[in-house]
Amino acid sequence: MRLLFAGTPEVAVPSLRALLESEHEVVGVVTRPDAKVGRGRRLTPSPVRVAAEEAGLPVLTPASAKDPDFVAELSDIAPDACAVVAYGALLPPEVLAIPEHGWINLHFSLLPAWRGAAPVQWALMAGDEITGASTFRIEAGLDTGPVLGSMTERIRPEDTAGTLLERLAEGGAPLLVATMDGIASGELEARPQPADGVSHAPKLTVDEARVRFGLPAAAVDRHIRGATPSPGAWSTFRGDRLKIGPVTVTDETLAPGRIEARKREVLVGTGDTAVRLGEVTPLGKKPMAAADWARGVRIGEDEQLGEESP
Repeated sequence: MRLLFAGTPEVAVPSLRALLESEHEVVGVVTRPDAKVGRGRRLTPSPVRVAAEEAGLPVLTPASAKDPDFVAELSDIAPDACAVVAYGALLPPEVLAIPEHGWINLHFSLLPAWRGAAPVQWALMAGDEITGASTFRIEAGLDTGPVLGSMTERIRPEDTAGTLLERLAEGGAPLLVATMDGIASGELEARPQPADGVSHAPKLTVDEARVRFGLPAAAVDRHIRGATPSPGAWSTFRGDRLKIGPVTVTDETLAPGRIEARKREVLVGTGDTAVRLGEVTPLGKKPMAAADWARGVRIGEDEQLGEESP
């Protein structure tokens, strides 16, 4: 089939490369416009754009999928189907109607669980043991279209949203190719999503990434890993924001939020047992080991991270 690929971040690149190595013909790529990145706010192309240009593919970067010029270009390309992985923009009905076989999305959850922009983060924070990826045909609703294929992935105790998403991106790429193969052969049948088991995963905000040390240690651990690397888990110390990397649950007991700095480790109390801090990032500084940070700020007795209540 003649395929158009739509995607933006690094997690979409494995799928683009897998489709380029398949029997299908990738005739173009749609990605978000170049964005200002970093402290210098330098205009930077998306990882998908970089990969597409390296492969010699034409690239479309519409500011809006409703742009009449984009709709006209897409009609001229006339793809048989469009593959989507984390494109990052809604597709209007006039665009969805162009390819004969529709727009096929690779979504990083086992639908209908975790519909939305941040399925991996919310699955981790909820304590799910198994997740996966699904391919489905996009329709007007948010991630509600019929499912074409799926794969499962075990969530490891040490997983962050970053490591889990990386595995799902690699494992989901062959699923997307297999889905396109099944569509081309006519052997694949879409299945409506069940009404039960629906959950939602909106974009995780910075406020939602704040750590509440009044929660049990296991919940604190899951919350931090779910918010790592983006938007980044955080709390406050002496009135300033402190970014917190993954922690280790211990069997020691401290009051919620209470800090205890030892020679080689820093413990923080939760609603039950304490957690051991790993890496922290003070405001305006680079990441560092928690013990180095504690020595630098000279942790006193009865000092706190954040608030005591959940």
